[in-house]
Amino acid sequence: QVDLVEAGGGSVPTGGSTRLSCKVAGYDMGSICFGWFRRAAGEEREALATINKYENTYYAGSVQGRFTISKDNAKRTLYLQMNSLKPEDTAVYYCAAAVSWSGHCYELQQATDFRYWGQGTQVTVSS
Repeated sequence: QVDLVEAGGGSVPTGGSTRLSCKVAGYDMGSICFGWFRRAAGEEREALATINKYENTYYAGSVQGRFTISKDNAKRTLYLQMNSLKPEDTAVYYCAAAVSWSGHCYELQQATDFRYWGQGTQVTVSS
């Protein structure tokens, strides 16, 4: 069992930056693969980023170079730094955790690969 609680989000101007956080409890973070996802209104959930136990990272082309996934095991927190934001980034953002690989994931993972999810947080980017 992994418990995930998100914080951050809100309204951001076009071109601006913000950081989301995801507090993790119930499992050793060193044995987890984490991901960030988003769902825009009327659209499917989109995989954005994955990070494994070695802190190797993998990104969707739509966010590579703008978003950064990271984690701090001592603080038990996962982060998503979002820069150069665009109106099309407007969505509900979710953190997620998978324990089945014991942290050994080596590519961008899809939503079906994750068992545990944060509650979601709205990010709105102004036009």
